[in-house]
Amino acid sequence: MRIGLFATCLGDTLFPEAVKSTAVLLARLGHDVVFPPEQTCCGQMHVNTGYQREPVPLVRNFAEQFGDPSIEAVVMPSGSCAGSVRHQHEIVAERYGDAGLRTGVAAVKAKTYELSEFLVDVLGVTDVGAYFPHRVTYHPTCHSLRMLRVGEKPLRLLRAVEGIRLVELPEAEACCGFGGTFAVKNAATSSAMLRDKMDHIAGTGAEVCTAGDSSCLMHIGGGLSRIRSGTRTLHLAQILGSTRTSPHILAEAAR
Repeated sequence: MRIGLFATCLGDTLFPEAVKSTAVLLARLGHDVVFPPEQTCCGQMHVNTGYQREPVPLVRNFAEQFGDPSIEAVVMPSGSCAGSVRHQHEIVAERYGDAGLRTGVAAVKAKTYELSEFLVDVLGVTDVGAYFPHRVTYHPTCHSLRMLRVGEKPLRLLRAVEGIRLVELPEAEACCGFGGTFAVKNAATSSAMLRDKMDHIAGTGAEVCTAGDSSCLMHIGGGLSRIRSGTRTLHLAQILGSTRTSPHILAEAAR
């Protein structure tokens, strides 16, 4: 299958290893991964902040970059960005776009997936040949859980990883408190939600907290490092991309 890889803004600027791991994983599974070089932001942060007309150029560019019929699927290591493409782009195109944009958005929407749902629902695999001999807990991010409804798919993938010791996260479905601009506009509430999440993570004794969104991991990881918890954060793609022959080496966590 020919797969178009969308890096996302955070992946491009702050977490490139998650994007690289996604590409390596998909290629390892036998697929042709292409990276449209003119891709930009999906426009999610504009829409979430109430600016629905402003991201029209971004939505149009996304549809153009990934609308090539030879690209059979568009995959990204982000539930929030996949949710934006599948839900928000249609709203923007209907309200402020033209017929061409609406057609392009509909075509790309139909083939866009978050990484875990693509692996399980489209490729039909849960064991991707990964090896990660560490104690891990999983945080289900809000957009993947509530907008995309990926459910147990990330956990099914993690359970199949060789060597992993997967531990349940108490109150896993509670938001970590990030929510993009929510963390800025409601800092006190965001910090309180983060403290609850960190307490639950600490209680698992996990070496690693993983998730499908770099944004949530950035928020959680920042908090864990400030309290020197010893728990690292790592994107799901990096765990799935780790193998016996090319293992992911964990960096030393702050204590």
